[in-house]
Amino acid sequence: MRILVVGSGAREHALCWAISASPLCAKLFCAPGNAGIAAVAECVPVAAMDLDGIVALATREKIDFAVIGPEDPLAAGIVDRLAAAGIKAFGPSAAAARLEGSKGFLKDFCARHSVPTAAYARFTDRDKAVAHVRAKGAPIVVKTDGLAAGKGVTVASSVEEAVKAVDEAMLGGKFGRSGAELVIEEFLDGVEASFFVLCDGKNALPFGNAQDHKRVGDGDTGPNTGGMGAYSPAPVFDAAIEKQVMDEIVRPTLAGMAAEGAPFKGVLFVGLMIGAKGPRLVEFNVRFGDPECQTILPRLKSDLLPALIASADGALDRFDLRWSADTTMCVVMAAEGYPGEPKKGTEIRGLDAAAKVPGVAIFHAATKADGGRILANGGRVLGIVGRGADARAAREAAYAAVAKIDWPGGFCRSDIGWQVVGRK
Repeated sequence: MRILVVGSGAREHALCWAISASPLCAKLFCAPGNAGIAAVAECVPVAAMDLDGIVALATREKIDFAVIGPEDPLAAGIVDRLAAAGIKAFGPSAAAARLEGSKGFLKDFCARHSVPTAAYARFTDRDKAVAHVRAKGAPIVVKTDGLAAGKGVTVASSVEEAVKAVDEAMLGGKFGRSGAELVIEEFLDGVEASFFVLCDGKNALPFGNAQDHKRVGDGDTGPNTGGMGAYSPAPVFDAAIEKQVMDEIVRPTLAGMAAEGAPFKGVLFVGLMIGAKGPRLVEFNVRFGDPECQTILPRLKSDLLPALIASADGALDRFDLRWSADTTMCVVMAAEGYPGEPKKGTEIRGLDAAAKVPGVAIFHAATKADGGRILANGGRVLGIVGRGADARAAREAAYAAVAKIDWPGGFCRSDIGWQVVGRK
């Protein structure tokens, strides 16, 4: 088969890495890809949001199956566009992608279908939003309604912090149109975890779990990011929790979306808070997480590609997957300035030495080749994944590889995995 992966991050590198190993894959393209992806796929300079360009590429190259990585083209309808051109794709339709594309839609959907989640209110008026914050008090959560590259959520520990978040979104335009409407939620206490399921519109197949680290600094300090590291599996997510999430959140969601005329196909990322009242939904994403994908795929012993195709074909009821008992841990290396304005163009050395550390895989998130050099080209730049018999061994492998990377313009957290192995 001729396969196209759409996207340019470490998630897409991990997907290309896994798909390229499938005996079904005869030729692999990635649009636009990055310097790391170029080692396993032919990178084509077509942006993920250039929907016309993606369809033209898929048609020209006679693509049999497309795998869409990022949320933006999914919300914009790339799967619908490819289907209209006769090209099968992994991912939800634009209508189904509203589960991530609009937090207001998601919260209203949960209310309609009794999916357990935080109490909330929606606002398009700044003064009413601020009045709600002052009435409810802190801690409180402020979210942009639309997509904001994982940065549109503020978990405010004070009323002042929440009001600032409201003003930045609604008056300052920090998130553009995504911040024109806000969802303000109650703060949920507990342990966060991420759970993934492949969906075919009716059936759901569990696809691993992970625990992410959102704050930019050690000790979970500083602003939220797209994710500074993750590990899989998450011990907090046991078999009993998985059954409860499948019964109370995943299956009602699939049934509800089908009943509303937007059956969900693709991967459903279930962001959870697990507390005294059991698991409650924090958010849905309609794509593989980043950096969670980089930790989960190395644990998969089955061929990934047939499972993705079964999702598109409505045939997941015939599938089962095999997983390694190992633990994986991803340490994200980011460019100086992230999550603000990252410094681009700095050279990264030592990648070959780092890749030789036993149990390590390196996924490029935002790199470009410049002759024989690799340069940083974004905020989160590398995902260093260690694998071992337990969390401690996985972390030791990951940080041993980080130590071999010579990149003065980059940084990482030193405490990824602290929940399971403590801080250094």
